[in-house]
Amino acid sequence: MDSHRSLEIGQLLRDKYGGDPKADLTQDIARLDAGEPLAYVIGWIPFLGLTIRLDSHPLIPRPETEWWTEELIAHLKDLFGDTPFRLLDMCAGSGAIGLSVLKHLPHSHVSFGELVPEHAALIGANLKENHIGPARADIRSGDLFAPFAGERFSIIVSNPPYVPSERTLEKSVTFYEPASALYAGTEGLEIIERIAREAPSYIQTPGELWVEADISNVAQTGILLKEHGATRLDLRNDQYGRPRLVVGYYE
Repeated sequence: MDSHRSLEIGQLLRDKYGGDPKADLTQDIARLDAGEPLAYVIGWIPFLGLTIRLDSHPLIPRPETEWWTEELIAHLKDLFGDTPFRLLDMCAGSGAIGLSVLKHLPHSHVSFGELVPEHAALIGANLKENHIGPARADIRSGDLFAPFAGERFSIIVSNPPYVPSERTLEKSVTFYEPASALYAGTEGLEIIERIAREAPSYIQTPGELWVEADISNVAQTGILLKEHGATRLDLRNDQYGRPRLVVGYYE
């Protein structure tokens, strides 16, 4: 057994079976051998102190997303303090971003928008899993902003599909993670362009739009936000030094 697999087995035992040395890992190892991501085999992933269940197999939250979510939380604490505010987590998937805001900012109200009903249901399960009361959460299933007609938010955040369709990804991603949460046209900008175009109708002024993007299209994402009403931009590198996040400000 190579060192990587040994690490996976150790994590599997710890996180799925509570360290039980007698646990039967036969089926788990078969799933790993077939290429299934470890996070799906375990069934959950840690994210900023939360337990994010993955039962419906949404996109697995990445360290890059965890990094900027932590940046977001620090910013929101400075911006709002004890003042209530509304945030929309668009293309929410497992709900990791919005759930983190709810956990760390007790005066927040978070709406979750998710296209796939099974993932929307998972967000509700993750609320319960992390003992976050439902009063400050609103989960809706539909195409981007369609479920939120007539509403406005102080902050909109999104980790949308942004991978160019011709990009070759690892087999564990291609075969197991949802293509609809990954690919977004030839340049990876189809969903981001829609978000940039529609978001100003849903953002209070002053307000902000935080969008994760591919390293190949961060600059173009910024251009799209400016073309559709952002008055200024902040382009940020992730913890690995790669362009990853665009923040648009609407004033």
